[in-house]
Order: sequence, then C-alpha cells, then structure tokens
Amino acid sequence: MPKISLVTLGCAKNLVDSEVMLARLDCRGYSFTGDLAEADILVINTCGFIAPAREEARRMIELGLSWKQSRPGRLLAVVGCYPERFPDYLKALYPQVDVWSGVRAFDRIDEIIEKKKDLPRNETFLLSDRTPRVVSTAPNWAYLKISEGCSHRCSFCSIPLIKGPYRSRSVDSVVREAKRLAALGIKEINLISHDTTYFGRDRKKKELPTLLEKLLSVKGIEWVRLLYGYPEEIDDRLLELMLEPRMCRYLDLPFQHASGSIVKRMGRGLDGTRALKLLDRIRKKVPGVAVRSSLIVGFPGEGRKEFRELQDFVARARFEHLGVFCYSPEPGTPAAGLEDEVPEAEKKKRQRAVMQQQREISRKFYAAFRGQTLEVIVDGSDCRKPGYLATRARFQAPEVDGQVMVKPNPELQSKKLPAFLKVRIERALAYDLIGKVTNDQTR
Repeated sequence: MPKISLVTLGCAKNLVDSEVMLARLDCRGYSFTGDLAEADILVINTCGFIAPAREEARRMIELGLSWKQSRPGRLLAVVGCYPERFPDYLKALYPQVDVWSGVRAFDRIDEIIEKKKDLPRNETFLLSDRTPRVVSTAPNWAYLKISEGCSHRCSFCSIPLIKGPYRSRSVDSVVREAKRLAALGIKEINLISHDTTYFGRDRKKKELPTLLEKLLSVKGIEWVRLLYGYPEEIDDRLLELMLEPRMCRYLDLPFQHASGSIVKRMGRGLDGTRALKLLDRIRKKVPGVAVRSSLIVGFPGEGRKEFRELQDFVARARFEHLGVFCYSPEPGTPAAGLEDEVPEAEKKKRQRAVMQQQREISRKFYAAFRGQTLEVIVDGSDCRKPGYLATRARFQAPEVDGQVMVKPNPELQSKKLPAFLKVRIERALAYDLIGKVTNDQTR
C-alpha cells in the first residue's frame, strides 16, 4: 500500500480528527511515514479559524505542492477547516491539489483519497465511541472530544460558519470512549470542545455535571481536565465537582476582553467587573484552582482607554495561564464590517505589552512552588533540555501551558517510567519549573 504522511495544523480538536483519519487509513492497510521523502500521499489537516492560521496552512500547501512535483504519481489532499470555509478560493489558488475535503468526512478519508473527490455530509463529522481512532499523544494522556460546532454568536468568531451549530455526543458515548482510553493505559483525559460547558444544551439539558460524575468513576482514569469553557456557564454544581480528587482544579475560560464597550461589540457576556467577580467566586469555592484565559487585543474601537481597562483587568485577574491574540477580521462575521480599525503594528505592540504583564504574574505564580513536592504526569523526554523528562503538574494543560522539567535519578532511568512521579521543585522559570525525583514515590 502507498505510504502516507499526515500533517496536522491548528488546535487539539483538529488533532483528534487526524487521529480518526489515521485509524481509518490504518484499517485500510496504508502505512505511515514521518519522512516526506518516503511518502506517496500527503494529507494536510488545516486550520482556517484566523488569518495567521490560514497563512500557515498556505505555506504548508505550497510545501506540499513542491513535494508533489518532485516525483510523479504523488497525491496531495488538503482537508479540514480551511477548505470548508473557503473552498472556491483555495481551488482557484491551488488547482494542482488533487483532492479537497472539509470537516464532514474525516472517517471516510480512505474513500476520499481513492476516489479523488470529497464525500460531503449535511453536518460536521461527530465521532462516537465506535469511531476508530489512533491516540497520537504522549503515552499517559489523551484528548476526548465531546461535541462539534458552536451555537454562540460572538461577533468576531468564524467557528459557527465552519463547524455549524453545537452538537453534543451522548453521555454514554463519551464514557464508553473514556473506558476504551483507560484500557489503553491513559491516565489523564482532557475534555475538549468549542465549549465544553455547553455540553447537552443542544438537547435542552445541562449534562456536563452528569458526564463528569460518570467519568470520575471510570477505573484507570486518574486526572480529568476541562478545556475550552464559557464563563457564563460556570455554576455551583460544576465548581463542587472540581473539588473531587480526580478532577484537575483547572478551568480554561476565554474572557476575550474587559472593556464594557468592546465586550458588547464582541457579543460577549462579561465585562471586566463581572469577570473579576466570577474569578473571585471560583477561587473561593475551588482553592488552588488554575485559570487559563485568552484575550484579544486590537479589536475595532479599542482605543487607549479601552486598552488600559484590559491591562488593569489582567493585573487584577492574575491568571495562572494566559494567551493573547491580535484581532483579525474574519469574512462573514459581524465584526468584519466594524470601523475604528487598530493598525497591525499597534496590535502587536499591545500584545507584547499584555504578555509582558503576564510574564511577571506567571513568574510569581511559579516561584511559589520552589521547595514544594508535586505529583506530575510523565509526558516523555524533554527535547528542550537533554537528559530531562517533560512532565506536568495538575495546573498545567498539555501543549498550551508550561512544564515541570525533571532530572531522573539513575534508578529511574534503568526501568520503565511510571505514569506519575513525585518531584521536588528546585528552580522556577517564567513559565516552567525544574525539579528532581524524590526518594519517596509512594502514591
């Protein structure tokens, strides 16, 4: 069978889609290679959410076209969010691409490749526990996607245009997949969705607490983490569940901005004052919780006053983790037609200013762990620091937050690594910790 290389761009949700494609192709007998020179087929799973992601996708497509032209008979398939969003534009720009497919047929990628044409459905593909999937993340953790699409109408966001309205999997389907992951040795599951806190609302039910209760009873799963929540959906029942021993006290809540006028233009619900009240409530009810957020700078109408409000919010919110993005107008969204554009150079300047603020906040947060002993999950070797292990504490989500870099002792190096280690923290960096394995590894 031909050899396939698959490149994934974008978010964790895209990665799960790629894992579905890998499993489908594996079932069909295809072999895989990470070396493009050996590949006969290249599949690029793209992101089309924002302009920088689309630029990255175009660079990868152009690399793929060079690869295709270097040897006759090679096939290039481009799939995912970008061709779903702008199919005609991409087909005109890159007519040499052999096949295009959007977000509706990941589970039929073999047919798409073999027939060299898309196989559209009416709805975005929603996996189930019966969907084959190759887990490609580190040996001890995995993502668990619980829904597709989004029914919020933020004025800047193109997700509903790409993925359609919110569609939840059933509680039982998610739990069955979690059991299957546990049988593979997975210890940490990270629930992902465009809004995990909306789970079940498309069925007129608020089912996230029910789902979490059942997941916490799955034998073998020791850490459960929520990613991509929506601030207005946080309620007392959810916060009570965060206190369960196997729940990671971690919330990912994109606030996007703090200025009342900008929040209103964005179609969001909480200004800085209300957001700070929510954060205070969360931290009182869930001691030690780590909160990740994301913010957008340079939204139309963000003058100096509005930006100062945002900076004041960051200073008071003291997020444990924060991502800051420059606004890019997305065609077809309500915000795309707004006036009062902020120049690109000013957006980047503001982004750097907020991230510098956050760097100091993060530095103090991590410094508080010096001398403490933490339980960490082992991700593998740390390519940034040779000889060290890459691990994470409960307050660090995979791929987006910092790490705990650990120097293993000789005894540990001579045998199979456990999933969890106890580590004494010796140094704190701005976004990472460095420690050594303790003598007592009893759990």
